[in-house]
Amino acid sequence: MSLEIRTITASEFPDWTRALDTGFLRPPVTSDEVLADRLAHSDLARTRGAFDNGRCVGTLRSFSQEITTVGGAVLPADAISNASVTPTHRRRGLLSRMMYADLAQAKERGDAVATLIAAEYPIYGRYGFGPAAFITEWEIDVVRAGLDPRRPAPDDGGRIDLIDGAEVRGTGPELFERFRTGRAGTVSRDERWWRIHTGVTSNGHPWTEPFHAVYRSAAGEVDGLVTYHSADGMWGDRKQPLNTVSVRKLIATTPAAERALWHFICSIDWVTTVRTDYRAPDDLLPRYLPDPRAARIVTQADYLWVRILDAVRALEARTYGVPGTLVLEIHDKAGLAGGRFRLDASEAGASCVPTAESADIALDVRELGALYLGDESALSLAALGSLSEERPGAAALTEALFRTPRRPWCPDVF
Repeated sequence: MSLEIRTITASEFPDWTRALDTGFLRPPVTSDEVLADRLAHSDLARTRGAFDNGRCVGTLRSFSQEITTVGGAVLPADAISNASVTPTHRRRGLLSRMMYADLAQAKERGDAVATLIAAEYPIYGRYGFGPAAFITEWEIDVVRAGLDPRRPAPDDGGRIDLIDGAEVRGTGPELFERFRTGRAGTVSRDERWWRIHTGVTSNGHPWTEPFHAVYRSAAGEVDGLVTYHSADGMWGDRKQPLNTVSVRKLIATTPAAERALWHFICSIDWVTTVRTDYRAPDDLLPRYLPDPRAARIVTQADYLWVRILDAVRALEARTYGVPGTLVLEIHDKAGLAGGRFRLDASEAGASCVPTAESADIALDVRELGALYLGDESALSLAALGSLSEERPGAAALTEALFRTPRRPWCPDVF
């Protein structure tokens, strides 16, 4: 058989989409309307396929993205998505060939990091990705939460207003730009994201119109936005409605706005259960409730994975917990970000340069990706044997430099 890896043409896009849907166990038929929209928003120079005698049997696509790093700076990222291999062609190295071709192109293009949401944990570490941000999903027993139903409105002078999708597209992007500078791990949203999430553009999935609400501060500033929907409720033995509200997205730029939106959601008549969206593991939600135990964790998992492509740019872009100097030996079998680097961190900023000095720590590029946004522990990695301490005390210094008080969070899938 002749197996070929290359970028695709517009005429091959339907076959590529069929292979993608097959790999993800979705019906391998897509409407012409959805195909046309996907094609219009796909960069074919970054859309790769694996072909067996002309038939697409593997897919991978990437696109431009920005990611917020520790301290609020944004970095250009190579966002990887739609990675699949048809079941008949597994274990032949097709994903590896597509992935390494994309990463090499991203490095040449000038992207500092690559990102992805890993469908399966064991796959992406071998390409240099490390789990950099985790998510937690809660289910709230509204009755147990203990909120006073007579006081659903904010008590800080702000207010909650219901709005429609058009208003979301008008106010949401500006709010999100303010929000994303304050949370490491957040990735950029383009105009199409807002159109898909307000039902204007189809992504091939059935659309159910949700509810949207904003929090306005006492000064009239929109500081928070929540999108939610409710499944049909059940009626108990005494004809008591038992509805569940599922939050699709909730972002806020202040704790007051976040608290007010959660209290609003939990005060809606007939609602006895609230299912959250994917939140940061250290989200304040449980502590906004009089009884934090009313929020039960139902999902906790790795989510955003990061792959360093340019160690100097990536390490200089973020801030650090303490001043200090660290020499890192980075191993990268792909040859994209490896080498020995001296990192000097101070209140004025960070400097990272190649060096011939003796290394303080040695680690694979995948562990650097896990450390990068401040969520992983260098001391834990050392205990696991995934980070080598070449100088006594270096692992503790790495911990103090890289760890952050708040955990990173990526609210979006891509």
